[in-house]
Amino acid sequence: MNSEILWLAQFGIDQNLFTRAQAVAVRDAVGESAELMDFAQKLIDESIVEDLATLEKLAGLAMQKAANGPPAGDPFDEEEPDGDPEADEAPRSSTAPFAAMPQFPFDDVAGLDGDALAEAFRNLLKGCAAYGASDLHISTGARPFIRKNRSFRFLSEYVITSEDSLRLNTALLSEGSKKIFLQRKDYDYALALSATDRYRVNLMFHKNGAAGSYRMVPEKARTLSELGYASRLETLEKMLSYHNGLILITGPVGSGKTTTLASMVAYLNETRKDHIITVEDPIEVVQSAKGCNVSQREVGPHTKSFATALKGALREDPDIIVIGELRDLETIEMAISASETGHLVIGTMHTSDAATTLNRLLDVFPPAQQTQIRASVAESLKGVICQRLLPSPDGSLVLACEILISNTAIQNLIKEGKSTGLRNTMETGVKEGMCLMDNVVFQLYNEGKIEAEVAHANIGNRILRAKIK
Repeated sequence: MNSEILWLAQFGIDQNLFTRAQAVAVRDAVGESAELMDFAQKLIDESIVEDLATLEKLAGLAMQKAANGPPAGDPFDEEEPDGDPEADEAPRSSTAPFAAMPQFPFDDVAGLDGDALAEAFRNLLKGCAAYGASDLHISTGARPFIRKNRSFRFLSEYVITSEDSLRLNTALLSEGSKKIFLQRKDYDYALALSATDRYRVNLMFHKNGAAGSYRMVPEKARTLSELGYASRLETLEKMLSYHNGLILITGPVGSGKTTTLASMVAYLNETRKDHIITVEDPIEVVQSAKGCNVSQREVGPHTKSFATALKGALREDPDIIVIGELRDLETIEMAISASETGHLVIGTMHTSDAATTLNRLLDVFPPAQQTQIRASVAESLKGVICQRLLPSPDGSLVLACEILISNTAIQNLIKEGKSTGLRNTMETGVKEGMCLMDNVVFQLYNEGKIEAEVAHANIGNRILRAKIK
């Protein structure tokens, strides 16, 4: 079969433009010797595809991909039968082709007993992970949906009732955990179905009833190069070579901060011989000891709060302290103090760029402490990494980042409170490894990795925006 058709079939099935069965039927109708346009036209003629713009876009991508050969798997192959008893325990591979969209009898939840519902829900989670979804959402009064490459995909047209939602979202909880959830109305925990199937779960109540969000946790930490930092690898490795100081990873929700944090811990674990203490809420990627001894603590089961764990960590002989989120004055203050006393501290914050990050870090302190804390941050800060995940034309995500490296000019700006001068200093610090988000996004646009509307939405510089056609 023509490689272009194989790629188009793979893209179309993955994007839910048509089903595998429909692709097979069209292939059989046009024959093995058909060209790409024959296949695409048949999809239109049979009224299988009505979104012509998306089909045209995917066809163009298929032609580009086909120049390097066919895809790794045959998209026309039917799913393997469920005959392997070890299939559920097989590790998830980032290079394996994704399975079909998972199925679940949402309209028959009331007809399943507790054990059957729990087993079906486990299979649903595993199916979502195998499909390549990043999140599963089960909410009262709404259709169940997943998020794949930041886009919504509904699993069913059935609108979940309050009774069904409560049963589904508590199906995998112990009686003790269920009681806590019903009392607090909020509950965060890490769910491990096996050594390779882990999920970060948030349960809550809203005006209609119970709801749950399930984040798929990767089996192991990916390398920084695999995340998209290949061209910035030297800069990040130099940043991670320090034995004291503060490194911040920032970005909006869903930008991959936790994934980058896990990759950095994995890198340190393989390249250094130190004691690493992580404080997470909850623990996501499990880091086994390699060159370093890694102690992972979870807020709730292992410690009362980030601040409590950080206070204790200073008495536990750490070399590196990793904080899942810097969210309050006490935690931020202790993180800065730890970075000044001979520890490398790495943490995350929900901010969009380097200037906003520094303002957020400093503004939590009262005015009387501003002079002192600015001097402390100027001395201890090693770098800030801001990142975003942008949709690419092929339906995947592309990493865009902004990197600030502390130098004398940056330190002076922090001490003097002149955050408006950061941008110019970062532009002149390109040779030191710095980069601005606007410039990186514009470069991704020039390379064809993102479309014009995505570039427009993520570039604030008027001059660069004017160059986008």
